[in-house]
Amino acid sequence: MPTTMPAGSTPQGVRGQNERLILWLIRRNGPMPRAALAQAMGLSAQAVSNITRELIAAGLLDAGGERRRGKVGQPLLPLALAPEGALFLGLKVGRRLAELVLVDFAGQIRQMRVLPHAFPHPDAIRDFAIASADEILAGLTEAQRARLSGMGIASPFYLWDWAREMEPWRGRDLRAELAEVLDMPVWLENDGSCACGAEMMFGTAELPENFLYFYIAHFAGGGVVLDGRLRLGPSRNAGAMGSFPVPGGRQVLDVASVSVLEAALGHDLPLDDAAWDLPPDILCEWLDKSAQVLSHAALGAVAALDFPLVVIDGAMPDKLRAALVEATSASLARMRHHGVTLPEVRAGTLGRSARALGAAALPLGAGFMPGGTFSAPRPGRIGQETQGAPLRSPDDR
Repeated sequence: MPTTMPAGSTPQGVRGQNERLILWLIRRNGPMPRAALAQAMGLSAQAVSNITRELIAAGLLDAGGERRRGKVGQPLLPLALAPEGALFLGLKVGRRLAELVLVDFAGQIRQMRVLPHAFPHPDAIRDFAIASADEILAGLTEAQRARLSGMGIASPFYLWDWAREMEPWRGRDLRAELAEVLDMPVWLENDGSCACGAEMMFGTAELPENFLYFYIAHFAGGGVVLDGRLRLGPSRNAGAMGSFPVPGGRQVLDVASVSVLEAALGHDLPLDDAAWDLPPDILCEWLDKSAQVLSHAALGAVAALDFPLVVIDGAMPDKLRAALVEATSASLARMRHHGVTLPEVRAGTLGRSARALGAAALPLGAGFMPGGTFSAPRPGRIGQETQGAPLRSPDDR
C-alpha cells in the first residue's frame, strides 16, 4: 500500500517554519507568553509579536489565557493553541477493531466511530471510513468543515501475512481509495510508527530526542526516534520492533503480544480494559516471557544506537502495562551489558488511543509541525534549525 500523499498535494493551513515552531513550542510546553517564545527561538520580540498576531488572526492561537506576572513590568499573557484552529480525521485499522476519530488542534478526540470485526476486510474498512467521515462532517458547521486538514491512516503493513482471511488486502491501496472518494488529502503510515509519533506529539511526559518505543497490541510493534525525528526508513518499516529476532528462532511478536495472552487464556480479551480478568499463573508467565524478549530487543537496539529511554505502551490496562515495564526493566538489569549503558524503561501515556491519535497526527504534523510530520526541533538549536528550513514531504523522511 502506498504510504504518501499524491504528488503536489498539500494540507489546508500549511504554515511557514517560524509559525510551525511557535505552534510546536506551545504544544509541548503549554501556554507560553511571547517573551518566552522569543527567547526559545532566538528571535526579536517584535518578530514573534508579528508572527503570533498572524497565528491569532488565522484562528490557530488563543490569546485569552490566564495572565502571568513577570519579574517586572506588566503581566505576561500566555498564548495557547486554539482547539478549533484545525481538525483532523484519524483512521486506525486494527486486528479486531477499526476506529475513526475526529481530533482538534489541541489533540483532543472530539468524536469516535468504531467497527468491531473478526478480521479487517478492505471493503468493510473503506465503507466504514467513508460512512463515518460523512456522518462526522455532516454534524460540523461550515466553518469547522473549512478547517478540516485531511485524514491519516494507521495500519499494519503486509496485512495479507496475518492469515488467509487477510489475502484481500494484497494489492489494495486504501489511502488512494479514500482520498478519491472523500476528496481530501490522505496519509498512511505503519500503526506502530503512528503510535510512537502520537507519544511525541500528544504524550504527557517529557521525552529525550532519542528513544526506542514498543507498542503491545494484538501483535507487537514499535518505533525509533533519533534527533527528535521519528525515523521511518527507506521501506517505512524502521522501528518494526515486533519483527526483532529473539532466541529460539522467534520474533518479539511471537511472545510479547496480546494475541499470545489470549491463546493462553483460550478466548479473546474484552475491549474494555476494566473487564480484563487474568489468572495469576497465566499473567506471570506472559509477563516473564514478554519481558525477556522485550529486554533482548531493547538491549540490541541500545547497543546499536545508545538509546537513553525505552517507552512501552499498548492496548491493555494501565496496571498490566506498568507491570510489563517493571518486568522488562528488571530483565534488562539481569542481562550481560558490559560496555552498554542501560536505558530507563518507562510506560507510555496514551494507551489504546495512541494509534488513532497518531493517524490524526499525520495531517496535523504535515501542515503545522516544524520539519514535517513527527519531527521536533532539537533543544538549544531552535533558531538555526528553523530559519529558512525547507518544508519536507512525506518522501523526505
